[in-house]
Amino acid sequence: MSGKGKPKPRKPCQVCGQRPPAMQGITVCFDCWPGGPIAAPPCRKCGSTENYWTSGLCQRCHAGAPGQLSSVFRYGGPFAEGKVIVEACIECGGWGATRTLRWLCYGCKAWREENHRNQGECLTCGHHRTLHRRTGSCRPCYKQRSYYARLTGRRHQDVSLAEANLSGQQIFIVNTFHANHGRGNRPYVKKTVPADMSLLRPVGWEQLTMFDSPRDLKAAMTKGFPQPPDPGLVAAFNQHVNDHAARYGWHKTKSDKVKRGIRILLGIQDTPGALLRRSDVALLSRIKHSAAVVAHVLETAGMLTEDRQPAVIRWYHATVVELPAQMQAELAVWFDVMRNGSTTPPRQQPRKDGTIGTKLRWAMPTLRQWAGEHDSLRAIGRDNVHAAIAGKTALYRATTLSGLRSIFSVLKARQLVFINPTARIKVNEPGGSIPPPVDLTRLRELLHCGDPAKELLSALLAFHAVRIWQLRMMKLTDYHDGRLHIGDQSIVLAPAVRQRLDTYLQHRYETWPASTNPHLFIHERSWSHHGYVWPSWIRCQLGMSPNLIRRDRILDEAHATSGDIKQLVSLFGLSVAGAMPYINAVSLASGEGERERRNARQHRNSAG
Repeated sequence: MSGKGKPKPRKPCQVCGQRPPAMQGITVCFDCWPGGPIAAPPCRKCGSTENYWTSGLCQRCHAGAPGQLSSVFRYGGPFAEGKVIVEACIECGGWGATRTLRWLCYGCKAWREENHRNQGECLTCGHHRTLHRRTGSCRPCYKQRSYYARLTGRRHQDVSLAEANLSGQQIFIVNTFHANHGRGNRPYVKKTVPADMSLLRPVGWEQLTMFDSPRDLKAAMTKGFPQPPDPGLVAAFNQHVNDHAARYGWHKTKSDKVKRGIRILLGIQDTPGALLRRSDVALLSRIKHSAAVVAHVLETAGMLTEDRQPAVIRWYHATVVELPAQMQAELAVWFDVMRNGSTTPPRQQPRKDGTIGTKLRWAMPTLRQWAGEHDSLRAIGRDNVHAAIAGKTALYRATTLSGLRSIFSVLKARQLVFINPTARIKVNEPGGSIPPPVDLTRLRELLHCGDPAKELLSALLAFHAVRIWQLRMMKLTDYHDGRLHIGDQSIVLAPAVRQRLDTYLQHRYETWPASTNPHLFIHERSWSHHGYVWPSWIRCQLGMSPNLIRRDRILDEAHATSGDIKQLVSLFGLSVAGAMPYINAVSLASGEGERERRNARQHRNSAG
């Protein structure tokens, strides 16, 4: 055997020239051993004492033996090249298996290594083989059922495994089965269903269930998923996914995975054709399917209903469970008004979940303290409120009073308490803290790191102090004429920022040319939909707090303009209240400088 890339032939025994050397580093075989012949040791792989080849392996186990398809020996004799060893398949017993597929035929290789991995005693024939994941039977029993069905002219589904294997099994020559063998003149039946998009409409009825049993999708990975009852609905969903994938530039692998996830959901539905529940979609994450992507596709099709309990409700019930029953009932009224609003006087708009959680979190330490002495908020007076905030920091007094005022204002309006004990109680607003200095070395590294996204994020924060939510919501159309238009604010970009923005836009187009996401900043997971990035992504890109960079930039401008509040408001889009902490920081710094100069002057005068 010669040629480029092919192994060189191994030299045979120097005595007989028929067999290979006994092992590496020896030039003779065991039959020609000096003072021999010597009995060859058993094969170290299979234990066979026959047909020893070389290096402790027999001819059947050695990859380079001439009886294998990968022979590298070139000499005659009883083991000459071309006499390939052929044995029975170790799984089905069919004749014709070779070492190429580890003594398996093509069908058993797919059965054993790709589809079914559980081994044990077959429930049909009793042999120890690789079993089907649902029925517990081996592949020869399944092949016998197919053979028996063709002989009797019956359908494959109408023949049981026990009936087909009652009289034994037929052994075949391996690798001779093909997809079109044995079908004869059977007419072709088209299995696909044309897509009817009108089926993407929820049915008007619901199948009630006696027990709400949990779904274990991990177990279904081995036992099998139930098939959807309506093939037409599956075809309509497949067409919708194809249209969605073409719109967002998805790869075929991603669209196929979404289709599989939808088929799984259709198969486990209690009411076929009804809206798919978001809690069922969340189960897909347990089998490594993106539940968020599938939910988005179902939402665009109008076939998704949100049945999950919001996180703020779960958190609220877990937080107030330690309070007295009467106090819980009063807080439940406040919680309902805050979440759903009120259409009866006094009317109130619903508040965001984050606002509700913040107000209750501020008030809970005081409510827990009161729960040890009172069962109801009706017993709380102004003295209790003053005692709760006395001796605390300015920030603690302000936040605690804000949370309590929200609760008592709602309860007083609903006539659940006699008075509002927080009325006419004022505390000094906490002054804005001076932002700590930013790590300039790290910031310079970000501005010149070579990553277009990191450079642009750090430049927008360091030059123009753009807010975090503005970075997330910023769209491609917000940048034109050398300006960045965010709401009513028009920012004239610095040359360094414009250069980094052009570099990032070129990188964005080259990396995700098919993306239709209108937002400026996208990444590997957001380019295929219209969502925006999260604050955690921005912080991860920078490796430091983005708000710290922004506040340091505003403070630097405040020092440069000697505390000109009008300049800060117009340049960074701040409100007067938002600019005051920076003005106070400049005033404090200038006051300390003046105090140091006064002390130094007094020291010189006393010394003179």
